[in-house]
Amino acid sequence: MITFFLVGLTVHVVFFLSIFDIYFTSPLVHGMTPQATSLAPPASRLVLVVADGLRADSLFTLLPNGSSRAPYLRSVLEEKGTWGVSHTRVPTESRPGHVALIAGFYEDVSAVAKGWKENPVEFDSVFNESRHTWSWGSPDILPMFAKGASGDHVYTYTYPAQEEDFASTDASRLDSWVFSQVKSFFQLAKSNSSLRASLLEDKNVFFLHLLGIDTNGHAHRPMSQEYLDNIGLVDTGVAELVSIVEDFFDYDGRTAYVFTSDHGMTNWGSHGAGHPSETLTPLIVWGAGVHNAQRVTEPQPYNDGYLQDWNLEHLRRVDVGQADIAPLMASLIGVPIPVNSVGVLPLPYLNNTDLFKAENMYTNAIQVLEQFKMKMTQKKETTLSFRFTPYQVYHVQCEVSLLWMSVYLCCPQVVSFFHRAMLTVGLAILSIWPFMSGLFGKAKFRSLSWFLGCLFLALFPLMPVVGREPNIHLVTCAGLLTLFTSVCYLWSSRQRTPLHLSDRQQFVTQVTTVHMFHVAVCAYVPSLTHSSLQQKQGLPLLNQIISWITLGSSMLVPLLSSTRIFHRLLSIFLSLTATYLLLSTGSEALFPPVLSWLMFVWINIEQEAMLAQGVSGRQELSTIDFSANIDIAKIRQLKLDDIRRSYFFVFFIITAFFGTGNIASINSFDPASVYCFLTVFNPFIMGGLMMWKVIIPFIIVMCTFETIQVTGCELQTIINFNSISHSSPQHFFFLVQDYGSWLDIGTSISHYVIVMSMTIFLMLLSVVTHILTSQRLILWRRPKLHFP
Repeated sequence: MITFFLVGLTVHVVFFLSIFDIYFTSPLVHGMTPQATSLAPPASRLVLVVADGLRADSLFTLLPNGSSRAPYLRSVLEEKGTWGVSHTRVPTESRPGHVALIAGFYEDVSAVAKGWKENPVEFDSVFNESRHTWSWGSPDILPMFAKGASGDHVYTYTYPAQEEDFASTDASRLDSWVFSQVKSFFQLAKSNSSLRASLLEDKNVFFLHLLGIDTNGHAHRPMSQEYLDNIGLVDTGVAELVSIVEDFFDYDGRTAYVFTSDHGMTNWGSHGAGHPSETLTPLIVWGAGVHNAQRVTEPQPYNDGYLQDWNLEHLRRVDVGQADIAPLMASLIGVPIPVNSVGVLPLPYLNNTDLFKAENMYTNAIQVLEQFKMKMTQKKETTLSFRFTPYQVYHVQCEVSLLWMSVYLCCPQVVSFFHRAMLTVGLAILSIWPFMSGLFGKAKFRSLSWFLGCLFLALFPLMPVVGREPNIHLVTCAGLLTLFTSVCYLWSSRQRTPLHLSDRQQFVTQVTTVHMFHVAVCAYVPSLTHSSLQQKQGLPLLNQIISWITLGSSMLVPLLSSTRIFHRLLSIFLSLTATYLLLSTGSEALFPPVLSWLMFVWINIEQEAMLAQGVSGRQELSTIDFSANIDIAKIRQLKLDDIRRSYFFVFFIITAFFGTGNIASINSFDPASVYCFLTVFNPFIMGGLMMWKVIIPFIIVMCTFETIQVTGCELQTIINFNSISHSSPQHFFFLVQDYGSWLDIGTSISHYVIVMSMTIFLMLLSVVTHILTSQRLILWRRPKLHFP
């Protein structure tokens, strides 16, 4: 068995890793010659200001009284600049957004399995091609451009990572810090001759990364006063910045300014996918070499309705792709366009001669062509000559279409991975199983409980994975439902076991009471935490301590309880649900109580099914002890009904995964889900907490299946669900995506990972649940208590 397990694990790991070698290799090529025009540029220096998380409509929309919340930037685009919308691509995240802006290419697909703060491969950028670049802002963004730069001419000034706190009373202080540092920098340059000499050179870049708007958006939502006030602070800061820069350079008219954003934000405070609120970002360019505001008399070719809402239909609007900004900045200061750029120079922004525009257009075309030639050369060198053929879009699209058809026709079970509503249909069908199998006549109450449990659980796949509006009151309700379900557990156990006031039962009752009180506390902590954050009082230390202790003890506390089936299952359920409540912000908190209710009914109704079939060796629930050795003489042969149990098990495992979310949705999760644990931005800890939230329903289902196997005296039916779980990996292999948002890419990867590792994961999880149900920690011995 050990050899079989190790070989199977190795095969699954190899097949899993293969997708990253096939789909997620970097498309970037190196070795191209930088292309630059010989004509003199209009600007000696460039100031790039990126307001992280700023939506286009949040900046351009006027207030009810007709004024602007960003009066300085509004005056720039109405009088002395050119403006438009920068259309970002997915994933709408900070790292790929800044890479597109500064390096000119969109997300490197190999990054999905590698870096978070830094791009996993070296790349060229406007900063790298500049003579000097000074940058201020977040430690999550600036280092990636300094690390990839050749030489030592990209200087970064960052604040501590701890400052990125979603519970901050005023996240706009991150932006105030940047403006203050820039002001001090230019003051220093007046007395520092070497620094002043460097600043007076050409081809220089000043980069300001402003994270306050994004942080306030996550913490308070984009429609909040904090988010909108932060925009006003940035506007004031930009106005002062321009005054400082112009004064330092004696108003020489050789400074170009670019104001934009890396991505937008949804109404519920997340980003990463492709909603217009995330992909439409503002772009305002002014200064040396840039057209002044141009009035138009004819309707512009934009039918999105924004111009009229923004009251800007009278001004020329020039939209660009986000990667187009890199060649624009390079042209303004006369540096080579980054060699990996796929951006197209947006000519309407340039105020220069036709010759200058033509030369820069030609340079842009040659730079893109150089990438194509290098890529084709590399492809020829690694491909057999008779297999090297030109790329045919039509044929590839036809092959793919014949494939998003074969999947649906050959493997109907795959449909539920793409349409969660199929789980609702499946649960609706399962709900009538007791009536169709004849069990209703023998167990009416349990059959009705099964019916209602399936229908209630069927509601969750119909709810959105991301974008749920927080509702802390539902978390409190989930805590009450958990307590009610626990009472039902206890009532059922008392009905099955004669009640007498023994020391054992008194002790169990005391432990259970403490457990239920703990759940009640955990149901209240999210409400108290979010109330404190709304009042800008920060995360209460006591709440944080309770949360981390609950998380750390969630897998240990059940080991202290009795190994009797009712007591151990109740302890596991209460411990895991307490943690789940702390990680919930709304309706998803109701999922574990409803799932546990249905799982408890499943255990009982399977007992009735085995009784009706006359299964020999079946144990009564009241006599089961997880820690007792199973009598091998009572182990029975597998029956046809065991296949049905295995199918139920696989179906409930899939429901546990897709019921309220999945691994892919972690990318767009609401940061409020982890506020009970921490508020300072930390992607790895936050991601780990959300992963544990995903795993909790798995453990509930696995413990249920462990109980059913023990009560039925059967061996683990690995063979049954092995054949079920291995029926569709080949389809998902061809459906892995290396384009789109991280949500899309992550979804395709998670689908493949689920079906490939189903057997191995369940085998490992079965070992964990076996320990969780059958083992017990004894911290002290009470001589008068004699029970397992």
